[in-house]
Amino acid sequence: MPRIDIAAVPKRKGSGYPPPFDAPCADRMRQRLGNAGGLVDFGVNLMHLPPGGWSSQRHWHSAEDEFVYLLEGELTLVEDGGETLLRAGECAAFPKGSGNGHHLVNKSGAMAVYLEVGTRSPDDLTTCSDIDMMSANADGRFVHKDGTPYPGG
Repeated sequence: MPRIDIAAVPKRKGSGYPPPFDAPCADRMRQRLGNAGGLVDFGVNLMHLPPGGWSSQRHWHSAEDEFVYLLEGELTLVEDGGETLLRAGECAAFPKGSGNGHHLVNKSGAMAVYLEVGTRSPDDLTTCSDIDMMSANADGRFVHKDGTPYPGG
């Protein structure tokens, strides 16, 4: 049956970033709904971001489109061009290869809940805008922009 029991989908807290870059995302909670439904071409995540939390480091994708839809609360979208407030019922799209680094920050006093949708290109390279870090889907490792691995990577 295609119906997904959201309560049964495992919750993953935090991120895979190496320290200290993991700290702003330490309390975010992700449920991989697309994986639970057997999807392979694109991912769908149900995200819970508490006050003060970041969705990710600010980044952009070389070969993956990304889309977010805010279900509850409000978030600040931070991009190269500045900040935009997103409220429940609003969405944002990030085309692949734009070079426009983005992330969401919960500057409110309440939990924010949103859907995160993205393609799953094996050729994608995620580049962080504000820090010396990138990651290729091919191996999932976090490396410096010169290709040197982070410790443990």
